[in-house]
Amino acid sequence: MNIILDTNVLVTAMKSNKGASYKLLTHIDSPSFQLHISTPLVFEYESILKREIERNRHADMDAMVDYLCLIATAHQIFYLWRPVLHDIKDDHVLELAVKAQATIVTWNVKDFKIAKSKFGLDVMTPKALLKQKGLLT
Repeated sequence: MNIILDTNVLVTAMKSNKGASYKLLTHIDSPSFQLHISTPLVFEYESILKREIERNRHADMDAMVDYLCLIATAHQIFYLWRPVLHDIKDDHVLELAVKAQATIVTWNVKDFKIAKSKFGLDVMTPKALLKQKGLLT
């Protein structure tokens, strides 16, 4: 399954090892998932994680982002149809999803409603994805 992780999933996983976001990250390199990234998304991961997570954990965040870059398929995006989403800061996530034909995994499903209606892409929470894959106990 092709997936894109919205930044809020990584932030949530870094804040707690008890929830669905963290559990999803423990399975991110399994054959069940193919992660997709782009340069703007990686920059967003780094910027927001370093703003949201305490300084003494920055090395952990760098290691996580480096690992995600290692296992993910990278894409260059050249679409010129922005803005599409209500929050234009999320347009690059939608563009990547269109290019990769991937499911957007986010805690802000409502922000990506147009992904399904206009582009035929799935959008789901980490919990819903884990349930769908039979990985949530």
